[in-house]
Amino acid sequence: MVNLAFFFISRMNKQIVITASVFGVLAVISGAFAAHGLKAYLSSQQLDVWHTAVQYQFYHIFALLFLSTFTPSKVSLIRASYYFFTFGIIFFSGSLYFFAGADMLKWNYPTIIGLITPIGSLCFILGWIMLVLAAYRGK
Repeated sequence: MVNLAFFFISRMNKQIVITASVFGVLAVISGAFAAHGLKAYLSSQQLDVWHTAVQYQFYHIFALLFLSTFTPSKVSLIRASYYFFTFGIIFFSGSLYFFAGADMLKWNYPTIIGLITPIGSLCFILGWIMLVLAAYRGK
């Protein structure tokens, strides 16, 4: 049974590292794109929103990488934290990227999309709570 747990955690760790790496590449590209390509097209307020999206994406990339250091005894909490952080990045940072660039692209967005950012924030909070529980239950 222990071997199965180690197999699962190593697969989970690999998935976490791959996810963090992909989000990391996207965060670097997004940050560089804003700094060099969007300055002429976005207002300073929109650039601040874009910067916030990149910043929170990076914070949670590092949190994801930290998750991959946990042992098999906390698999379910780590998995939950992984999903919360991942969806938090998608919903929170993704919605901020969308809002920052929507005017430039002449996109009309429904007001319901404004609810996505707080859902992303909630995902981040829940991810950190799962991480606290995993650490608390650790040896």
